[in-house]
Amino acid sequence: MVDHDVVIIGAGFSGLYQLYKLRQLGFNAIILEAGPEVGGTWYWNRYPGARCDIESIEYSYSFDPELEQEWNWSERYAAQPELLAYIRHVTEKHDLRRDIEFEARVTALDFDDDSCRWRVRAEDGVDRTARFVVAATGCLSVPTQPDIEGVGDFGGETYWTWDWPEGGADLTGRRVAVVGTGSSGLQTITTIAPDVGHLTVFQRTPVFAVPAFNREIDDELVVVKSRYREFRAESRLTRGGAHCADPDPKFFDQYSPEEAVEELSRRWADGGLCYQQSFLDLVQDPSVNKAAADFVADRIRDKVIDPILAEKLIPTTYPIATKRMCVDTGYYEVYNRDNVTLVDLREDPLKRVTARGIIAGDTEHEFDVIIFATGFDAMTGALSAIDIRHGEVTLSEKWADGPRTYLGLMSAGLPNLFTITGPQSPSVLSNMLTSIEQHVEWITDVLTVMRDRGQRRIEPEEQAERSWVDITNDTADMTLFPQAASWYMGANVPGKRQVFLPFVAGVDVYKQICDGVAVADYHGFEITA
Repeated sequence: MVDHDVVIIGAGFSGLYQLYKLRQLGFNAIILEAGPEVGGTWYWNRYPGARCDIESIEYSYSFDPELEQEWNWSERYAAQPELLAYIRHVTEKHDLRRDIEFEARVTALDFDDDSCRWRVRAEDGVDRTARFVVAATGCLSVPTQPDIEGVGDFGGETYWTWDWPEGGADLTGRRVAVVGTGSSGLQTITTIAPDVGHLTVFQRTPVFAVPAFNREIDDELVVVKSRYREFRAESRLTRGGAHCADPDPKFFDQYSPEEAVEELSRRWADGGLCYQQSFLDLVQDPSVNKAAADFVADRIRDKVIDPILAEKLIPTTYPIATKRMCVDTGYYEVYNRDNVTLVDLREDPLKRVTARGIIAGDTEHEFDVIIFATGFDAMTGALSAIDIRHGEVTLSEKWADGPRTYLGLMSAGLPNLFTITGPQSPSVLSNMLTSIEQHVEWITDVLTVMRDRGQRRIEPEEQAERSWVDITNDTADMTLFPQAASWYMGANVPGKRQVFLPFVAGVDVYKQICDGVAVADYHGFEITA
C-alpha cells in the first residue's frame, strides 16, 4: 500500500497547479492521470480547429512571473497544439512529471473513518491511500454517447471530436458528415470545409456564435507583459475572470435605442465572449436579451447568402448567452460554399446510421466519414464516473437529484475530498484559469492551516451545504439561464436531473465569499483533529 498526503486526480491545468503548490509547501502529493500525457482537455480534444475561446493572454497561469515573461503566445486565441505545448513546457519547467502516474484512471474512492484516509483504486492496479483527495477531473472530460441507432453499422470511418487520432485524419476530397454544432462541431466544420469533397452538417439546435477576429498578438503581448501583475489582479475582480473592453457595463435602459445598438456593435467588432456582457441585465431581462439576440440574428443574415438557410442557422428556442456561446472564425460563411449542406434535424429528424451513411427524415445521406461532436456530461460526469463512498454515503446517490456542495469545493458526508471548479462554483461561466487558480490556492491554504494545527479531517456542515445549494439555485432562477436546455443544466444527458450547475453571480462575488469564509476560520466547515 502506497500512502500520500494528497492524491490529485487529473493532470490538466488544475491538477498540475495543485501539485506545484503542494510540493512547494512540503506535502507528499501525487497526480493520477487516466491518459498517457499531461494536458487534460487539451490532450484529448485535438480535433481539427480545436481552439480556446478565452484569449491566450488570460488563459494561462499567473503563479510564475518568469513563465509569463518567457512564454510568447502567437495568437489571440491559442489553438490546441500551442496550448498543449504550453502545458508540457510548464510541466518540464517545474519538474512535475516525476510525481505523475499516467494511465492510472481512478475508479473508486473509499473513506475510512478509523485511519481518516481515502483508499484510492486505479486501473494501474496499485493500492494507494491518502489523507486528502483533490478531484481535478475537469468540467468537460466525460463525453456523451449519443443514443443513435446503428452507429456501429457504418462501413466508413467514424471519429469523435473528443478522441481524435493523434496522427490526424485525412479528409481531403471525401464525403464527410458532422453531427453536432456546439463549440467542437463548429470549430471542426469551419476548419475542414475547404478540404473535404462535400460536408454535410447535421444540426439539432442552432448556436449563437460571435466572431473571434483572431490575429497575431505580438504588440499586445508586450504591453500586457509590462504590467502582468496588475493585469492579473484586475481579472480576479471581474465577473467572468477576464478583461473585457468595457470593465463597467451599464443597464440597458441607461442607453438610448441608438446608443444600445452602438454598444452591441462595439462589442461585436471587438469579438469574443465579452459580447454577452454588453448590458448588466442581458441574462435577466427578456427584452434586453432579445435585443442582443436580434442583433446577432441580423449579423447571421448578413453573412449567409441564402436567406432560407440563414433563418435555419438563427437560434429561436432559447435566450442568447444561456447556452455556451461560440467564438467563430468564419463559421456562418462556411454555408456559402458549394460543398457544404445543412440538414436541419428539426425538420428531418435523424433516424439511424446505416452501413452507407445517415438517414434523416426520408433521405439516406451517404458518406465516407462520420464525425460525432456530441458534447460532454459537464461538471458532474467525471466525478459520477468514480465510485466515491464513505460508509453509507455515496456521491452518485447523494447527487442523483443534482449536485450538493458547499462553495463547489466539498460535499457533506465526504470528508477530505475537494473538487476544483466543480458544480456550484463559477467554473464554466468564467475564465477557467482564473477560477482554477483561485480554487487551488484556497484548498492549499486550508490544508496548510490544518497541518499547522495538527488537524486531520474537514467536511462541510450540512446546514452550510443546504444554504449554498439554495443560493446557487436561487441566483440562477433570477436569470434566464434555466430557460435553455443546455449542458449548463445537464439537459444534453438523457436521464440526468436538470438543475443549473454553475454559480452564476460571478468570479468577483464568489471570491469575496470564499475569502470571507476563510477569514471567519472556515465558517461552515467542521475541522477536527
